[in-house]
Amino acid sequence: MLYLVATPIGNLEDISKRALSVLEKCDAILCEDTRRTSILLQKYELRKTLIPFHKFNERGAEERILEELRSGKEIALVSDAGTPCINDPGQGLVQACVREGLLFTAIPGPCSLIQALVLSGFDSTKFQFVGFLPRKGLDELRKILCYPGTSIGFESPERLVDTLRAIGSLDAARNVAVAREMTKTFEECRRGTASELADHYEKTPPKGEIVLLVAGGKVPEEEMPLDELLELLQELHGLSLKEAIKLAAKLKNLPKSAVYKQAHKSC
Repeated sequence: MLYLVATPIGNLEDISKRALSVLEKCDAILCEDTRRTSILLQKYELRKTLIPFHKFNERGAEERILEELRSGKEIALVSDAGTPCINDPGQGLVQACVREGLLFTAIPGPCSLIQALVLSGFDSTKFQFVGFLPRKGLDELRKILCYPGTSIGFESPERLVDTLRAIGSLDAARNVAVAREMTKTFEECRRGTASELADHYEKTPPKGEIVLLVAGGKVPEEEMPLDELLELLQELHGLSLKEAIKLAAKLKNLPKSAVYKQAHKSC
């Protein structure tokens, strides 16, 4: 049996009794960084075999782990912090278990993106997780800003101000939130427009792991390139190409024939 065990994102007391019970009984623990996991185990006086399992070795280690699971071993998988497989190693192993019919389960617990969503106060009825925010260009960022619900992504302290400036250039009034150091002593969730937060963090450079949240809204369609608008209408709103062409022509005040020609030129 494979156990996907959620571990604390900061405060070590946030681990559940069930998670500790699973870690105690398992034959081995797969972990991104044995040093990080050892700190948690030492606090709860658990002595277990730790096996490095990270993005650089997970594919090569997968078959050996599957063989252990086939033989009936109980193995836990943890990430450095939070819930495994959420932008962390493990998804390939889980998919292999699905293909082979091997038993696995998830032990719920801390998850930084859900914690940040709750702290932000933004709409939680509809939200999307985008992983690490795009590093270059505005096209992908513009698509994120068109999402009607809350968008949640990871960002590095070094790139935070640049990303906030980019969001502000696309929508000066859009509300965003920066959640950092969650569950730790200096936990912070700061809200405001992208420009306001960029000004703040330019003067006070942030530290620690950061989750950036963007409130729902949309970039005015007339400012969006036609190809991108057509793609957005189809992907986000589920329109057929014919319906997207008709609506795009209306939004941009263009002849339908011109939009049709551009759409088929891009195909």
